[in-house]
Amino acid sequence: MPQMLRHSAIALQDVIHLPESETSERLQLVTSEGALPCRYHLAEGEHAILWVFGAGGGLGGPAGGLYTRLGRQFRESGTASLELDYRLPGDLEGCILDVLIGLAYLESLGKSRIVLVGHSFGGAVVINAGVISDAVIAVAALSSQTAGTHAIGKLSPKPVIFIHGEKDEILPPACSRDLHAHAGEPKELILYPGCFHGLDQCQEALDRDLSRWLRNIVS
Repeated sequence: MPQMLRHSAIALQDVIHLPESETSERLQLVTSEGALPCRYHLAEGEHAILWVFGAGGGLGGPAGGLYTRLGRQFRESGTASLELDYRLPGDLEGCILDVLIGLAYLESLGKSRIVLVGHSFGGAVVINAGVISDAVIAVAALSSQTAGTHAIGKLSPKPVIFIHGEKDEILPPACSRDLHAHAGEPKELILYPGCFHGLDQCQEALDRDLSRWLRNIVS
């Protein structure tokens, strides 16, 4: 992997490929400041989705493995997916750089139209990365925090969707209402009654609604 894939003080130096299944592989994006564990769902074409989790990091996402589940589905229709873990979970500036490195890697594979999806703390991460990167065409923030999201108004005209459970016990749904109010068009807000922070109680509705929104973006 070329060392010129660089953002600020961090550079992508190597990529370690570890086959996982017939449709996905585990990656280590080795940077000058540590490695980023990833899962990649390969597909041809210019579109890709980059997914990040909350302040604890990890892969798979909320709602019983949303990212892996939808990553497989979208791969079948020709959209690649990269689930990305953080080097230092919870550090907003560092995690934004991690996403920018992930974006640079996807761009090196010919992906020029990329959607960002983040849960909880990851909502702030993808909002900021979406403002910075020209390769990002849309952003989805699930159960998002508002801390560190002052740039939300700068996302427009890139589409943005906010999804939240009305019984969120960690971050109240007012967070997504506030983000939606401060975002420019086009924007969408979906609130699920009876659903908590991890969105497990509304898994079926989340799969349906997020898939619908994503397909409109990448079609």
